[in-house]
Amino acid sequence: MEIASEVVLAKTSVGCLPVLRLLELPARWAADAFAFCRGPLRMLAVGVLVLPIVAGCASFRSYQTEIGRTLDLVAVGRIDSAIKAHRGQTHYGEDLLYYLEQGELLRLGGRYAESQTAWFEADRRFRKWEEQARVDPEMLARDVGSLLVSDRLRAYTGHDFEKVMLTTRMALNHLSLGEWDQARVAIKRSHEREALIARLRAEQVRRAEESAGEKDEAPDFRELNGYPVRTIDNPEVNALRNSYQNAFSHYLAGFVYEALGEISLAAAGYRQAIELQPGLALLEEGLAGLDMRHFRRSRSVTEADGTTDLLLVIETGLAPARASVNINLPVPTDQGLLLAPVSFPVIREQRLVSGSSAVSTDEGMPTEASTVTSVDLMSRRALQDEMPWIMVRAVARATAKASIQRVAFKKDDSNIAGTVVLIGSVLTERADERGWRSLPARIGLARFRLAHGTHDVDVAVGSQKHRFSVSLDGPFAVMSVRQVGTAAYMSLSPGPGA
Repeated sequence: MEIASEVVLAKTSVGCLPVLRLLELPARWAADAFAFCRGPLRMLAVGVLVLPIVAGCASFRSYQTEIGRTLDLVAVGRIDSAIKAHRGQTHYGEDLLYYLEQGELLRLGGRYAESQTAWFEADRRFRKWEEQARVDPEMLARDVGSLLVSDRLRAYTGHDFEKVMLTTRMALNHLSLGEWDQARVAIKRSHEREALIARLRAEQVRRAEESAGEKDEAPDFRELNGYPVRTIDNPEVNALRNSYQNAFSHYLAGFVYEALGEISLAAAGYRQAIELQPGLALLEEGLAGLDMRHFRRSRSVTEADGTTDLLLVIETGLAPARASVNINLPVPTDQGLLLAPVSFPVIREQRLVSGSSAVSTDEGMPTEASTVTSVDLMSRRALQDEMPWIMVRAVARATAKASIQRVAFKKDDSNIAGTVVLIGSVLTERADERGWRSLPARIGLARFRLAHGTHDVDVAVGSQKHRFSVSLDGPFAVMSVRQVGTAAYMSLSPGPGA
């Protein structure tokens, strides 16, 4: 580990020298103060430096603890209490994550218009990020605050998969409100957002490769001794094309386009879903049966066939939480190696309910819903893709903190100044754990053709079984079932023209 980390430090610390020179000034001043003070005055100086450090750490947001309490309420069906509790957390500021989580909670509560209002605000912030990224792609890996203190000081701009999932979930809200044309607009924006992210990431990789060509190879998180590599580097994660495209978004696009009579666009949506999640019969049947379904409907324009093409979306669990793992990086100085504490984000394994769901209606035999998208895996792939940049910032941060320690110990023979700096380094070092937690962990699909009227739909996920009574009267409908803990939430869209 020491060899690997020293190699990484050698690659990244040179560019940070101007910053480190600035950091040495306050360290020198603190050390001079300790050297001048004696007895009680020295202890007072300790308090003057330590208290701001502790106060600063107290203001650091423990996001997983904060949102965890709200999600516990969701898991037992107390959605109104969860919405109220989340709104009470605005003392942290109504930031991007606030609007993402609030929109999801309101959707679960059936308050779709309010949910859209929250998500429109989140989307506005994503669009601001997009505009900035177009002008300055290098901003994706740069932030002075995280370089010096903690990644948690970075402005949260969302993970790539969250940006695409937002417009997809806004489309679901539009469907729940019967706004199929508006759902089409949201779906189109999902496609545009995917294309932009692809261009930005390609540019980021190109610049990283150019930089690697000039120096040594980029840092590799697999070299971090003690890091749980397999949680983000395993066959399932690596099988994903990227972290932001998913089969559910594209199949939903195909279904909406088909409902609106745009058959060529529907075919493209179904085809993309198959490419992202090959080998699933439901996805393949969506494309293979498209022409026949369209032909049948076109022949019955003057006389309705009295059936509804129902797409059932089954969402289970919660997106995985990020946590911190602490690793001491040895930093070479002119006085030997100094250990600098650095935290890296990890995603622990979480227990998920069975990947399949049994679905049955009062008109047919039970069938098994196909899991088409795993937000859990997308989250892990996103972290894997982010790790090289996280390491660059972490190593530079470790070098900066070691430099401050070195100056403090050198100027103060009592070692108190260096100890205070070391305490501050430990207290302020914590990985960025933020993420859109209320997203589902898995998304499955089933599709039925049912006669108009009222039907019972049974959904079994793991040991949980739920029955819903739905009324169908249009040619198309989308029914969404969300299970979190022991609670289940359902929404049903009125069909286009219904």
